[in-house]
Amino acid sequence: MSKLDELIAELCPNGVERKSLWEVTIWDKKFNAVDRRKQPKIIKYPYLLASKLFDLEKEGGNVFLLSTGEQTGWTTEELAGDNLCEGEVVTIPWGKSRPVKDVIKYYKGKFVTADNRIATSADTTILLNKYLYYWLLSQGEVIDTFYRGSGIKHPSMKDVLDMQIPLPTLPVQQEIVRILDNFTELTAELTAELTARRKQYEYYRKILIKNSNNIRQYSLGELATLKTGSKPKDVFEFPHKYEYINAGTTNSGYTDKANCDGDTVTTPSRGQGGIGFVGYQYDPFWLGPLCYRIKSRNDKIVTNRYLFYYLSCFNEKILAYKKEGGTPSVNASDLVNIIVDVPPLTEQKRIVAILDRFDALCNDLTSGIPAEIEARQKQYEYYRDKLLSFKEVMA
Repeated sequence: MSKLDELIAELCPNGVERKSLWEVTIWDKKFNAVDRRKQPKIIKYPYLLASKLFDLEKEGGNVFLLSTGEQTGWTTEELAGDNLCEGEVVTIPWGKSRPVKDVIKYYKGKFVTADNRIATSADTTILLNKYLYYWLLSQGEVIDTFYRGSGIKHPSMKDVLDMQIPLPTLPVQQEIVRILDNFTELTAELTAELTARRKQYEYYRKILIKNSNNIRQYSLGELATLKTGSKPKDVFEFPHKYEYINAGTTNSGYTDKANCDGDTVTTPSRGQGGIGFVGYQYDPFWLGPLCYRIKSRNDKIVTNRYLFYYLSCFNEKILAYKKEGGTPSVNASDLVNIIVDVPPLTEQKRIVAILDRFDALCNDLTSGIPAEIEARQKQYEYYRDKLLSFKEVMA
């Protein structure tokens, strides 16, 4: 019998009491459609729009940037200014485009937040904030159903606050948090190793391309065609037949139709945070209105895969044409002027083969470190859900 089993047997022999979230948490604002008696107290936090949060980013800062997405960062107290907050909090995004389990966050310390809904325990002798965080993660699929609306979806906070959270005794909560923290730490170590490998990969990628022999130079416009797509009729949040590739560094959802073939290079034309990112689409996909498709005119001169590696390796050539002010953008009429170094086809294939092996090690979920991280994550989620399942106390 594990220590946790012993604690449950000793301290919760008859089951575990459940309470509504509104009974044990304090949130950052009064919510519409929530009975006022369920929110006798709130703790307000100033927040920034997501598009402005990372304007504050500063390496070496001690203030965490709590975004509504997966991106994180740091800033300084001086740059945070009146937006500086401090506390032990759990957040869910007010508007989301990804599964909520990917973007629920826990933080203790100084922070600046985007438009998150922020919770903290009303009494940490009854509910630990870290336990609350892990429990909310385990309820990600349920919370996803509370997000409604067209376009960017927002949660029904009435449904969130009425969720029933199991409340074992504090020693049991502490042991659950300890176990899950250990799982998280193991994954973090693998992620750090992966980050180091990716830096090594980027370094050797540039050297490999720079040191090619018999290079000829062409403008991108001579080598490839550039065009944007269109908005699909329907966009699905969860995996569907085809990916929807638009602005940003990840897909913008899924569609049931494709308007573009695979073996295609893509780069955003407009948007916050995406300019300069270069993607490669193996399979057919839907090309959006805020993204360029870059396709070789003649694969006997240059392959699409080589173009992908060259442009992603030297993406500063794209960033040189970035237009600031309002929404950042880059024009096709500028991109066609980018000079591309093109070695003979046999050399391109050699470079691509080497870089594909590096890429698989760093990014492929079926092999290398990413596969090990994925396996650890599945193991963690399995044990998390088991640890947070309790027999309900009998009345």
